[in-house]
Parts: sequence; C-alpha cells; structure tokens
Amino acid sequence: MTAYDNLQEKYGAELDFHPFFSVEPLSSREFREQRINLADYTAVTFSSRHAIDAYFKLCEELRVKVPETMKYFCSTELVANYLQKHIVFRKRKIFYGDGSPESVAALIGPKHKGEKFLITKSLGANVDRLTMLFDQAGLDYTEAEMVKSVTQDLHSLDLPSYDMVVMYNPADVKSLYENFPDFKQGGIKFVSFGKSIVKAMEEAGLTIEIKAPTPEAPSVARAIELYLGQQK
Repeated sequence: MTAYDNLQEKYGAELDFHPFFSVEPLSSREFREQRINLADYTAVTFSSRHAIDAYFKLCEELRVKVPETMKYFCSTELVANYLQKHIVFRKRKIFYGDGSPESVAALIGPKHKGEKFLITKSLGANVDRLTMLFDQAGLDYTEAEMVKSVTQDLHSLDLPSYDMVVMYNPADVKSLYENFPDFKQGGIKFVSFGKSIVKAMEEAGLTIEIKAPTPEAPSVARAIELYLGQQK
C-alpha cells in the first residue's frame, strides 16, 4: 500500500493527479540563441533526467560528438544512473552528490578545477547557489538552458471543486494563472513542496496551508496525513 492509498483508506480522501505543466527540451534553434558551442566543454553538470535527455538530443541535432573523456557531475545518484541511457557507464567519469549544490562543488575540488564546465538548467531557472560556489572555487563555467516548462491546458479541470491543491514548481503557479487569469483561492487549501515554490506562491498572493518537506513530514502524503489527523 502506498502512502496515497493510505490517505484514501484512512481518511476517505479522493485523489486526482493533474500535471499543470510538462518539461520539454529546447529546440536546436532555441538553444542556438544562447550562442553556446557544446563542443567547447569538457565537463557538464546535471540536476535532472530531462536535462540529460535534452543535452544528448541537442548534441545529436547539432552534430556534436560527445568525447569519451567528458566528465559528468550530477546532483544525485538517481540522476547519474540515468546517464546509462546515453553513454557507457564509467564511474571514473561520472560523479554525483547528495542533491545539494555544495555536494556537487565538493566533488570537483582541486582535481577537476582545470575543466571547462557547462551547467545545464531549465529556462529561467535560478542556479545561483551553484554558480556562487563555482565562482568561489575559480572554476570556468557557462550556464546553459536546456529544457523549458510548457503550460498544460487545464480548462476542463473544475478547480473550485477541490479542497486541496499541491504545488511543486513555480511553473505550477504560472500554469494556474495562464489557465485561470481571474483565479480566486476561496476555500482551497494549498500545499507547497520544496523551497522554490513558496516564493512563487506567496508572490501570487496564494495562502499556503501546508509546507513540506519538514522533519516530521518528508513527503507530501505524510504532510497531508498529519494535517488531516489534526482536523479530526
């Protein structure tokens, strides 16, 4: 039984899953506008599987051969393992952290300081924590937007009929107001997951009822379970 199944069985909660946006790779035309030559770089950082797919797709479209000497620095082991979809997995060239920018910077250290780094990210994303660490270490790097968030059509969704809505990404907020420009929160209780979404929600004037993760609630399902338990 999953944590969400438990919510249904224990509290009678009805759960629907509706993505507010999709993640798509930039086209080669969109990428060229950044004036970045992928062949110039000897190391690349990844924080998502979407960025990995986009990177290799762009290399193929732009006819850039990725050298076997390329070094890959990934935010987590899960992201690093995904590289096997595109390359022969050699641990000596693939490094991963614990999900924090600090862990990625620590992997580089003096040993890899001479590399020329490409920091992959989403369109408009903020990677200031990582670039600050790269600046402090004197690393040579360039930020490269690889993927973009595309708003989904939600007009068939009866949003006011829901008691609670969970948001994970600033793109969720963007999608909400693009679909419903006159949206009023009313009695809807919003759940935020992650630090990046909180600012976007607050700037949009949304009141957040539940914030996660926390030590007591490391997941959305657990946060909702604790909340429902307090309402009984």
